[in-house]
Amino acid sequence: MANERLLFHEMGLDDRLLKAVADLGWAQPTLIQEKAIPLALEGKDLLARARTGSGKTAAYAVPVIQRILASKQSVREQNVRALILVPTKELGQQVQTMIRQLTAYCSRDVRVADISGKADLSAQRPILMEKPDVVVGTPSRVLAHLNAQNLVLHSSLETLVVDEADLLFSFGFEADLKSLLCHLPKIYQSFLMSATFTEDVQALKELLLHNPVTLKLQGSQLPDSGQLQQYSLKCEEEDKFLLMYTLLKLRLVQGKTLVFVGAVDRCYRLKLFLEQFGIPACVLNSELPVQSRCHIITQFNQGFYDYIIATDEQSLADPTAAPSTTAGKGKKKKAAAKGGRVKDKEYGVSRGVDFQNVANVINFDFPTTVESYIHRVGRTARADNPGTALSFISHTELLLLSEVEDALIGDNADCALKPYEFKMEEIEGFRYRCRDAMRSVTKQAVKEARLKEIKQELLNSEKLKTYFEDNPRDLQLLRHDKDLHPAVIKPHLKNVPEYLIPETLKGVVNPLSSRRRRRKREKTKPQGVVKSNFKNIPGKNPLKSFRYTGGRNRKDKAGQS
Repeated sequence: MANERLLFHEMGLDDRLLKAVADLGWAQPTLIQEKAIPLALEGKDLLARARTGSGKTAAYAVPVIQRILASKQSVREQNVRALILVPTKELGQQVQTMIRQLTAYCSRDVRVADISGKADLSAQRPILMEKPDVVVGTPSRVLAHLNAQNLVLHSSLETLVVDEADLLFSFGFEADLKSLLCHLPKIYQSFLMSATFTEDVQALKELLLHNPVTLKLQGSQLPDSGQLQQYSLKCEEEDKFLLMYTLLKLRLVQGKTLVFVGAVDRCYRLKLFLEQFGIPACVLNSELPVQSRCHIITQFNQGFYDYIIATDEQSLADPTAAPSTTAGKGKKKKAAAKGGRVKDKEYGVSRGVDFQNVANVINFDFPTTVESYIHRVGRTARADNPGTALSFISHTELLLLSEVEDALIGDNADCALKPYEFKMEEIEGFRYRCRDAMRSVTKQAVKEARLKEIKQELLNSEKLKTYFEDNPRDLQLLRHDKDLHPAVIKPHLKNVPEYLIPETLKGVVNPLSSRRRRRKREKTKPQGVVKSNFKNIPGKNPLKSFRYTGGRNRKDKAGQS
């Protein structure tokens, strides 16, 4: 009896909600959903810690929708009943999508609006005037609308949700959150969802929760080694690029892959390096418009791209913490002072955002905190899917590695990083090609690539916005992994000569690209059906018997006619 799981239909949920859950293919709730939903439906405040990818969004979305459906049976007046605070715009859009999927059969009764985007307050005002049942937004955006009186919560709010609570204070939302509390009613139900319990989360708990139930599920913050394989590989700067080339070009890493680097310049440096070898990759960059970033994530989830190179929130929240390899720091400060490129403070890739079916995470630059490592690696091995995490460690990052290992072993001994067994001497033959490619990836090329992509994406985002609204299919054709080409491309680098492939991999790796392999296969196929008069009968094949009777038969037929 103790092992029996509570199922969705046993939770007393509305039939329309159960139908939407069935459409999403959720046979049974995850552990966090099984524990949190019944407690939330009882009206209790919740402080929940569960690892990333465990279904936290649905754990609060289901009770929020159920409560709204129940209250609408008695009170038909339209009001904002639930507020969901998120740290990033990308997560805001994801939460809105999830709620729309869950309200597929009750969309008239439960309406949701995401106001975390960059649109003007006046443009979002008509949406809020309709009083959607659920409002999703970042604290600063919600506060701006409250101050502009576009949004009124003090009389109608029933539920407050803070998602990725451990990130809100580190994004500088502390003052906004405290100001926002003045606009809320005295009595409301609160949920705090987080992947880690930090001092910031404890401070939020004091501010928002009243006698909460604390759920500390899945003691380890990452899955065990049966589901998530974690490896570390000690290598210096040049070796990092050499390894990336080898792993991707020889297809030693297969499936969708997220590559995390320490700074935006490093993103473009790596992208331009891979371009030299004909390896396409997208860059997720805080300087790009939010529509472009969300579009990249959507297309990645749909399988358009295999590789995304991204920074995480650490280098964006504190740009001074970026690695020393970042180009032109002094110049960038001046440019920022003149009103140049501005990073989006409400950007976050490594946390909250649901990248689907990610097979691998590669830490090209090791993260600077344990929390950052957990959230980066948490992008793979989500739900019950397997995943692999590989971290490149330079001698300056050894201390950070030991901190992460101590934290993971303390959490669960089965979560430790294993050394990645890789014989560097076997790929020495590729080193001269990598050096050749790196000579083309200059600081000027990186700078030009950044500017070029920002200009392209601004054009895509602003000028084509109305066109894509009318022609949504054309948006699918808009790709973000095209070559930027500010560096000189050397065509011979795209192909891998067979003599360079290590002996141990010769049976596994085919140096031909998949396109060339396909072309080769097509050439060997006969075009159409080839008919032959010669059957495989011994003595009848003229090439073996040197006798051909075809002409004689024809003469006989002519004589008969």
